[in-house]
Amino acid sequence: MTDFTRLMEKKAAALKYDSEKNGAPVIVAAGMGEMAERITETAMKSGVPVYEDDSLASLLTQMKLGAEIPEELFQAIVEIYIYFLGFTGDPEKDKEEREKRREERKNALSS
Repeated sequence: MTDFTRLMEKKAAALKYDSEKNGAPVIVAAGMGEMAERITETAMKSGVPVYEDDSLASLLTQMKLGAEIPEELFQAIVEIYIYFLGFTGDPEKDKEEREKRREERKNALSS
């Protein structure tokens, strides 16, 4: 697989939730390839936790910017918000937590 192909497989979406304005989280950024990398880098530099889920990212990048998350994706989004509640703001500690949870998901899928 070429570097270009690997780059184009990357997908990212950024969500925002304001309960006073919207009934569900809204897509504020989405893209593939280099745009996905920029979204992820911007989030990380800003201290925003990053959650990796290729399937969900694929769905979200197909939606329009400003669109509310459809009801069918609520459970997945709630799980992500719960996941973020465990973050401390300490990059090293948060990295360990991400790796632990990634391993738990991998084990659950292989069971």
